[in-house]
Amino acid sequence: MAGGTRSYEMARRMVAAGHEVQMITSYREGDGGRKGWYMTEEEGIQVHWYPVPYSNHMGFLQRLKAFFSFAFAARRKALEFEADVVFATSTPLTIALPAVPAARKKKVPMVFEVRDLWPEMPIAVGALNNPLLRLAARKLEHWAYHSADAVVALSPGMREGVVSTGYPAKNVAVIPNSSDNSEFVRNDQEGADFRAQRDWLGNRPLLVYAGTFGPVNGVGYMVSVAEELRRINSDVRILLVGDGAEKAELIRSAEQVGVLGENLFVEDALPKRKIPALLSAADMASALFIDLPEMQSNSANKFFDALASGTPIMINYGGWMHEMVRSSNCGIAMWECSPAEVAAELDRKLNDKKWLDHAGRSARQLAETFFDRDVLADQLIQVLEAAVDRQGDRAAEIAPGEYRFS
Repeated sequence: MAGGTRSYEMARRMVAAGHEVQMITSYREGDGGRKGWYMTEEEGIQVHWYPVPYSNHMGFLQRLKAFFSFAFAARRKALEFEADVVFATSTPLTIALPAVPAARKKKVPMVFEVRDLWPEMPIAVGALNNPLLRLAARKLEHWAYHSADAVVALSPGMREGVVSTGYPAKNVAVIPNSSDNSEFVRNDQEGADFRAQRDWLGNRPLLVYAGTFGPVNGVGYMVSVAEELRRINSDVRILLVGDGAEKAELIRSAEQVGVLGENLFVEDALPKRKIPALLSAADMASALFIDLPEMQSNSANKFFDALASGTPIMINYGGWMHEMVRSSNCGIAMWECSPAEVAAELDRKLNDKKWLDHAGRSARQLAETFFDRDVLADQLIQVLEAAVDRQGDRAAEIAPGEYRFS
């Protein structure tokens, strides 16, 4: 399912390594056809589903209600299984509500994975303004981390956020989102077929965004870039693929300024199995976020998919990924640049075949050297095994999250 790839990819590798995995998760489609728990088997993973409608179109309070609804149901379900370790992966922090009591009742260790810094993010975007809710969220954050034998952070910045609560650094592993290097090998034929299905594209340079159209993503930024590309008569085309709360507004804005269907195009979200063809057709991919310090520690899947496919990447935010792109020359880092500056740089780079080839090779090298899914899954398994042996303080040694680029 969209958004669930990390848990699935890691869990199936745990099964392949000889472990038993009982996965407790939500079914979010909200089609009304499912009531109560049901179970499926996915590549050896026993998946226990609980229907809880959820989407990026919901308001913050609606989503919070969905989080708590699942947390209380999952708490009861988690107690049904014998286990050696409980692994809780968040967002949101409410996932600790079923995980911690289950681990304590079974007298087994709990490992907590931080995929976004909560409550920092909802506070930063103004979604969590109530002082009492903020206090409760801070206490939940502290309780979740300090109840864990080890913590897995998805970036160096997230590690620092965890450590800032007083949690010991030696118990924090850094295991980012990963590159599926065998699935995302660039396929020129698939790319050509993708282009052939779109009359507006042809052989023109293509920049793509594939992901969520949410408030923190700020994908409307691309409308301004498209305006500037048109102003300089660039042949660059932009394709935005995905769904989210701000998609309709983005389309309206693009229509109003006259770029929709001219040099900016919007399509529905694709399942992950179709993303390799999209990236094979693209000359450059993009990862976008609004300019908030709290966003700079993100570990966006789309970034690592681009690396795996050997596609140069454009990012518009600061932080560890910004430094990675600058240092490795795998794309263009446009933090704090105006749409006019971005458009000019895109026009230069996307029409420079030599630069594109070099940046693409650099992207793939990063994927193979630092972010290979098999390697990072093995690190996660080692952290879980160390926790079972009550050696959670080996987490940082197993996965230190140190990257050196040349």
